[in-house]
Amino acid sequence: MRTTPYFDDSRKRRGRDTIRLEWIRRVVAHPEAMIIQKDGRVRLWGYIVEANRYLRVVLLEDGETIHNAFFDRNYGRIRK
Repeated sequence: MRTTPYFDDSRKRRGRDTIRLEWIRRVVAHPEAMIIQKDGRVRLWGYIVEANRYLRVVLLEDGETIHNAFFDRNYGRIRK
């Protein structure tokens, strides 16, 4: 699993240190939704039962390198 320096640094922030790498891998492997941004980055969402929240994972244009991952407060409301 390749990551950007931004992702590595963001893992140290409060709240993001609770996001497990296995959850990120799960969302990447089986996303519930996917959007390709204008800049080519890929947004993926997946529901994490253990956290009772939606996780957004942002990949670089290569579709493999993880740039960001965070719990998305708005995803559940947007998709309804």
